[in-house]
Amino acid sequence: MSDRYQGFVSSPIGKVLVKNLGLPSPTRLERYTEGAPLVAGTVLVGGTGRLVDSLPKVLDGLGIAALSADAEGTTYKGLVFDATGLTDPAQLVALQEFFTPLMRRLDSCPRVVVLGTTPATVTGPERITQRALEGFTRSLGKEIGRGGTVQVVYVAEGAESMLDSTLAFFLSPKSAYVSGQVVRVAARDGDSTQPAVPDLARPLAGKVALVTGASRGIGEAIARVLHRDGATVVGVDVPQAASELQSLMAELGGDHLCLDITHPDAPQRIAHHLAEHHGGVDVVVHNAGITRDRKLANMSEDRWSSVIAVNLLAPELITRALLDQGVINPNGRIIGVASIAGIAGNVGQTNYAASKAGVIGLVDSLADELEDQITVNAVAPGFIITQMTAAVPFATREVGQRLNALSQGGLPVDVAETIAWFASPGSSAVNGNVVRVCGQMMLGA
Repeated sequence: MSDRYQGFVSSPIGKVLVKNLGLPSPTRLERYTEGAPLVAGTVLVGGTGRLVDSLPKVLDGLGIAALSADAEGTTYKGLVFDATGLTDPAQLVALQEFFTPLMRRLDSCPRVVVLGTTPATVTGPERITQRALEGFTRSLGKEIGRGGTVQVVYVAEGAESMLDSTLAFFLSPKSAYVSGQVVRVAARDGDSTQPAVPDLARPLAGKVALVTGASRGIGEAIARVLHRDGATVVGVDVPQAASELQSLMAELGGDHLCLDITHPDAPQRIAHHLAEHHGGVDVVVHNAGITRDRKLANMSEDRWSSVIAVNLLAPELITRALLDQGVINPNGRIIGVASIAGIAGNVGQTNYAASKAGVIGLVDSLADELEDQITVNAVAPGFIITQMTAAVPFATREVGQRLNALSQGGLPVDVAETIAWFASPGSSAVNGNVVRVCGQMMLGA
């Protein structure tokens, strides 16, 4: 679905009105296309810390051109600053010294990544300093403009060699609608290296991915992106969507299950099918979800319970069945689809917001108990342009699309690309994270 406002402000009269009235002027975002380089330009690496010396080699391994010193007159597609060496608040001036001279020399849709040390693992002035990075990056994300994004990635001691997939995602157009996020990368159980990814273009080759709610919208986009990355997709949806689901899975060379995920036997049926027909599963994406909106004063028990059952109870029960029966393979991935509503709340969505906050709770609950390098993470989409949001009244839809740092709605593929990053075998140190795919909405943390 097209963004008519974005088309209008690109017209001659639109440009005049934007200039004179101070209207939002969204940049057309660059998104990844299969076969394209991860970064179409040069990335400058700076800072002082335990990561800076290894970063050029990491980026080179990803096929990304990088410089370790500013070349006068050069414009940059990306900036990576190692702030792990900052241990005192007075040293935060290093951020200003590095970034200020470069802000007018960035290409369109630039990517900025600040690397730090997980604040909870340090104390005193160093902890204060590292926590300050979040305020810096979130503010810079709101002023960088031109479709740019900014993130902070906290890298725990021992995880220095486990950054590849995260840098590949945040420096590339795959993260077009992700900005102002805080991500934590940490090794577990003494692991200091991540599993090898033989083919960076198809990191999921030989893997099996389960996607619920896969027949259309965001679920369809997830299925397509995971298939692009090499996975055999097993799509799940309700019997009413059987025709769409079967057609999509046939196109992708995948498999399908038509069932109601809230049925008492659904977890066992899914576990049995994956074990019997695929020898297990590597990626589990809990995407299926419904809304039954009403203000709480008018909320019936059926509206409340149906949303909780689909959005929260089913993912919990399916995940538990897969784990208890050993169906999720080592280095597997569990990925939930939460929502910005679960973080910031929304009028008329107490049931939906509770269910999506519960998905975040599921991530928190499982993150420390998983073994065999299995991880759990979640995405929290904001305003994503789908058939459902197209039915929202015009004024409400326009406000929803513009109240973010990128002044536009996201696309289903933006959610799918974030899930594909979580799903990568190279993301074994990315665990217990909730990443908003919302263009850095002005609401929520």
